[in-house]
Amino acid sequence: MIAQKLDFLTTGSFIAMEKLTPDTPPKWGVMNAQQMIEHLTHFYEVSVEEVPVQLYTPEAHLPKYMEFLMSEKEFRENTKAPLELLGDEALPLKNGSLSEAIQKLKDTVDRFVKFFEADRKTLHPVFGQLNYEEWIRLHYKHVVHHLKQFDLL
Repeated sequence: MIAQKLDFLTTGSFIAMEKLTPDTPPKWGVMNAQQMIEHLTHFYEVSVEEVPVQLYTPEAHLPKYMEFLMSEKEFRENTKAPLELLGDEALPLKNGSLSEAIQKLKDTVDRFVKFFEADRKTLHPVFGQLNYEEWIRLHYKHVVHHLKQFDLL
């Protein structure tokens, strides 16, 4: 199952993104297509410790979050990250175009796979310390959520 999720993250998700255009409207939320891709990239950068974060979830709540992570449950529509992480508005664009943003996401996913060739755990600001399999599960849920947001799945 994890191998299938990883295959989706490294290949299948990018096939789905081929239908994405700068004008593809979201079914919910405030992000446009490029902002969504850059948002996904940001959380891959968190997972490989390129973006420093702190834990926002109280330790006592982490087991419940981990239970969700290990389940096959999906994020609900309009699920929002804590305001401390993203704020209340979509972030300004970092890349010159949607295609450039998608290429940066591909490069970041490649770095993610290589980074976890070593056995390590890194911090997610909501879910706590995660190993490679747990990050795969989380990225899978996150990517599926946003691809559905843009009606790509």
